[in-house]
Order: sequence, then C-alpha cells, then structure tokens
Amino acid sequence: MTTPVALTIAGSDSSGGAGIQADLKSFAALGVYGASAVTALTAQNTKGVTGIHAVPPEFLAAQIDAVFSDLEVGAVKIGMVAQLASIEAIASALRRWSPKHVVLDPVMVATSGDRLLAADAVAALRTMLIPLATIITPNLPEAAALLNEPVAGSEAAIECQGRKLLTFGCPAVLIKGGHGQGSESVDYLIRVGGTLALAAPRVATQNTHGTGCSLSSAIAAELAKGADLETAVRNAKAFISAAIANADRFSVGHGHGPIHHFHPFY
Repeated sequence: MTTPVALTIAGSDSSGGAGIQADLKSFAALGVYGASAVTALTAQNTKGVTGIHAVPPEFLAAQIDAVFSDLEVGAVKIGMVAQLASIEAIASALRRWSPKHVVLDPVMVATSGDRLLAADAVAALRTMLIPLATIITPNLPEAAALLNEPVAGSEAAIECQGRKLLTFGCPAVLIKGGHGQGSESVDYLIRVGGTLALAAPRVATQNTHGTGCSLSSAIAAELAKGADLETAVRNAKAFISAAIANADRFSVGHGHGPIHHFHPFY
C-alpha cells in the first residue's frame, strides 16, 4: 500500500497556528504524510506578525528538489510566498517536477490584518503560479486584490470575479466566504462548467487563525489520497468547519487563536 504524500510550500508560523504548521497538522489529521519547503520564517503569534525573514530562493528550490527527488508527492499546496524571487523559484521547480495536483492559496494578508505579500509579487502570482495550479483558494479580499477590484458583495459578483480568475489559466477557483456576512459561510467552487455553492453554519468564535491555510492543505490532502476535485473540496470544507466548531476547546494566546485540527482525537 502506497502512503499518500503531500508537500506544503509556505511560510512558517512561530506560534504554530497557520502556515507550514497548520498544513502539516491538516495533512496528518486526514491521514496523509506531510513534507514541507519553507518559503519564509515569520515572527508571529495570535495577535499579529512582527517580522518576516525570507528564505533565499536557491535554498527554497533545494528543499523542493530534495522532496521530489525522493518522495512520491501526490499533491502540492502553496501558501505564503513572500517575494518575487520565491515565486520564480517555485514556478521553475513545479515545471521541473510536474506534480499532478497543485493547490494555490494566494495568501496576501494574515487573519490579524498584517500584509504578507509584497506588491511586486502579486503580478507574478497571477502570471507564473496561477497557470500551474489545479485550483486556487482566495478569500473575498484576496480575489478582489488579484483582480484590482472592490470586494464582491453578492453571489453574482463573487461568481463574476471567479470567472475572471479562471482566465488567468487555472481550471478551478474556490472563493471562500468566511469574510462574508450572514448565518452561513458559503464557499463558491467555480469552474468552466458551472458554479457549486458549499454552505456551512457560521461559527461565532475568534479562534480562526490558520483557517485558510488549513482548508487549502486539506484539499491537497484529499487530492493526494485520490479524490476528485469536487469531493476533495467538499471533504476539506467539512473538515475545516468541524475544526472551527471545536476551536473554543483550545485556550491558546490572546488574539485570534488556532482552530482544532485534531478534535476527533482528543
């Protein structure tokens, strides 16, 4: 029996709630072996980001090559990329190794509101990484930022922005509704063939640190296990919804605390 493997290419969160740490927790919780390539070190906690130290692009590439040259990677998740040179290194590595699935989470702003992506890197994200992705998973502000448009305020506007994002070269877009309003959090899976709305009850909690990272890595985990894209997205949404619903079982930090990846286990 082959062990499913997923690789996360993302930033490290020193407080353990988001980034690489959240990705590896998601992989493990879903029965997938996780590997990682660190794009940047962050000094952060539940209250905010106080520093970012980018990993040299040549060393980032060395990490990715080391993983692919030995492990059978079933899916790749890309999170915080920090700088233009990192995007170039990742895009080059993906073209070298041609992974079957790439889940791109265009992380631009942390839950705390801290900006995580340099302005000159946004254009490179559009032109170099999105065309290599199986699916991209922006939240409402990130979708708007990628298009230089206002944040969508209606289902029709969300679908319109999703269709525009498809023109960047990816076959699927999942626009996350966590920043929206109402009793339900609705994510929209938008593909050329149609749009699927996935709703879950909105949970009243401030413990949402790492939610976006964990959702994209959960999708990658499901794809690594062999699920089709719609099933992967549905399963990942269910996993994250439960992790948020159980987040208040944790008492960690004084800001936006982490979600509970391992709630079924303890």
